[in-house]
Amino acid sequence: MTQKLAGHLLVECLIAQGVTHAFGVPGESYLAVLDGFHAHADQIRFVINRQEGGAAFMAEAQGKLTGRPGVCFVTRGPGATNASIGLHTAFQDSTPMVLFVGDVASDARDREAFQEVDYSVFFGPSTRGMAKRVERIDDARRIPEYVARAFATAMNGRPGPVVLVLPEDMLTRPVDARPLPRVEPVQAWSDPGALRELRSLLLSAERPLVLAGGGGWTPQSAAALQRFAENWQLPVANTFRFQDTFDNHHPLYAGDMGLGINPALARRIRDSDLLIAIGPRLGESTTGGYTLLEAPVPRQKLVHIHASAEELGRVYQPTLAINATMNAAARSLEVLTAPTEVAWSAWSAACHADYETHVDVGNYGTVLPGPVDMPAIIHTLQKHLPADAVLTNGAGNFATWLHRFYRYHGLAKGQKTQLAPTNGAMGYGVPAGIAASVLTGRTVFTIAGDGDFLMNGQELATAVQHGARSIILLVDNGTYGTIRMHQEREYPARVSGSDLRNPDFCALARAYGYAAERVDETAAFEPALLRALQASTGTVIHLPLDAQVITTRGTLDQIRLQAQQQRS
Repeated sequence: MTQKLAGHLLVECLIAQGVTHAFGVPGESYLAVLDGFHAHADQIRFVINRQEGGAAFMAEAQGKLTGRPGVCFVTRGPGATNASIGLHTAFQDSTPMVLFVGDVASDARDREAFQEVDYSVFFGPSTRGMAKRVERIDDARRIPEYVARAFATAMNGRPGPVVLVLPEDMLTRPVDARPLPRVEPVQAWSDPGALRELRSLLLSAERPLVLAGGGGWTPQSAAALQRFAENWQLPVANTFRFQDTFDNHHPLYAGDMGLGINPALARRIRDSDLLIAIGPRLGESTTGGYTLLEAPVPRQKLVHIHASAEELGRVYQPTLAINATMNAAARSLEVLTAPTEVAWSAWSAACHADYETHVDVGNYGTVLPGPVDMPAIIHTLQKHLPADAVLTNGAGNFATWLHRFYRYHGLAKGQKTQLAPTNGAMGYGVPAGIAASVLTGRTVFTIAGDGDFLMNGQELATAVQHGARSIILLVDNGTYGTIRMHQEREYPARVSGSDLRNPDFCALARAYGYAAERVDETAAFEPALLRALQASTGTVIHLPLDAQVITTRGTLDQIRLQAQQQRS
């Protein structure tokens, strides 16, 4: 058997797992792997990033889009710590991902060598860590074993990230091992007895509500979920930043849970007598700080279906816990025999009517200061973006406009259309959008705040180098808006550390090679968007916004007034 460098074997193992793109920043600690990418450039593409945080976000987006582990390569020490933000996002968002870290040579280990870090301590694993597993490959002959295990661990149970540490000297050793076959995720099926109990709970319910989200969904499982909802006429709410799990245009859609939740939906959740949570881990943002569902025992009957047995009962004690993957659970639910009539038809219709009222831009009662109408901007997006467009965002109050007024086409249509960080990581939207463009070639639209954009705006260079064409709406109110909102509520008129002095964003975008234009009023946005959709390069649309325009909840003056009323 012909021998090869261990770094080349590692690349061949990735190809065997179906990986077509890897993201990263090059480092001298894994030169043999980079040489392997060169040797197999016709089968796998190494996307060169400008900062490891951007690379890790791109790999996380890859995992969300494909359902298989996104792949990121970074060097030791600073490279790995920079990448930790993407790893944390993958962990909290339940996204499969593998981070490869080039490390110090074996003979220098445990001496605090140049850029040395103990990755098993830094990354976890633990229930509050950043990785499901952290392993170091010391024997080059076992590379196929470690890679296959990493992919299996990343996909099975609750999906998440895995870290593989690569000693520099190990990667340069000659080896004659071969890659292992492609790993597929294991399907955990629902217990038939539990399904009978779920049916019984449904038949005795008056106000049931499905909460759908979390990782592990495919177009097939989303379609099965839709058939289950239709068979039983169940209203469905999507959980925080998983708004494409169920089609927002469907007559059974009830809206999304999360920051800035529709107050009517919040009341529906509290009034429900049976909540069926399929996929989400029911975290703080989804549950309104653990208030919509009280911990540890909710007022409502709760059926919690999750791919990881460890998540069941971790925060909430459910009436019924079902350990099943999304594909298996949804396929079991769609064949659950429904009665000819249900008692909650009016309830389901009312849940959807609440959503229709909330999403209608005509019902947004606040008159926004300045010449830009954000609900109208989002309505324009809905009018012109294709149904399979990928929409991305980072973290900040700017995202609430998209979350409230944009109707996502569901995954059941065959394509994932939303990439957003449930862990609230700033700087996610720009690299995620670039990754989506590189991987899919579909139309990609990113909404970013001014502070959010500057966290990873350097990745526009990556986009231009690799032919990505994302459209970025840069909403610029000259402040860290979320922090400013909290300041005005807690310390009115005492602004500190949240105002921003920004660059000329159009000039900056053009310097990278993107097209750019400034839009100062609502009427100018539509023609700018149409030009961006036709452009041969990516485009930044700079949208200056009055600093008073903070969130769909209101202006700074309204937030300040509400805080004063609560104190009086």
